[in-house]
Formats: sequence, C-alpha cells, structure tokens
Amino acid sequence: MTLHSSRPDARADLVHGTLDMLILRTLLWGPQHGYAIGHTIRLQSSDVLQVEAGSLYPALQRLAKKGWVTSKWGQTDANQRAKFYRLTPEGKKQFLREESRWTELVNAIGQVLNPAAAPGNKE
Repeated sequence: MTLHSSRPDARADLVHGTLDMLILRTLLWGPQHGYAIGHTIRLQSSDVLQVEAGSLYPALQRLAKKGWVTSKWGQTDANQRAKFYRLTPEGKKQFLREESRWTELVNAIGQVLNPAAAPGNKE
C-alpha cells in the first residue's frame, strides 16, 4: 500500500500491520472480493491510500493463514468469478485489538506534535 499525497516526498510504504488493520476494517461491513477491498480503502481515504494488488493479495493470504479471514469463490455484481473474503470472529477480535493500539499510537504522536494540547500540559 502506498500513501499518496500532492507532495512526492510524502509517499511512503505503510507497514503490514496497518494494511492488515484496514483490510479487517473493510471486511467488518461484510464479505468483499479483493478489488472491492482495495477500492473501498481508496474511497474511504479520499484517494490518499491506494492498495496495489502486489500488496493486497499477499496481505489477504497472510490474514487467511492467521485465521482472521476466510475466502470462498463467488460471482461479482458484474457476473465475474472472484474470491470473496469474510472476516472470522477471531479476525474481528484482532481488528478491535489493532484499532485500540492504533488509537493509542495516534494520540501519542499527536501529543508529541502538539505538546500544548497534551493532557496535563500547562505550557
């Protein structure tokens, strides 16, 4: 997955854990095929996050191996055969753990970037 910005120097590869969390979040809404997962992440991020197939499908395989998603062949709305991925109960638990860690991390980074707004700071 790549972070796209109007500034070329802002592009960076995101860590596997972040991509995994985004995929798990997307699957909370229900089963989706790979293309739809990537498309949803792109739309939900206002085109900032674009998941390439070379990152998405290995991530889906990794999540399946961990038992966080299952897959089943089916038909898309366009009547094409595709593999649909579904979140498992363990995958939902994992998402909630990752979401909690992510929120903690974002809050900590926010405190470093804006110390005046940090709780208990009287600067």
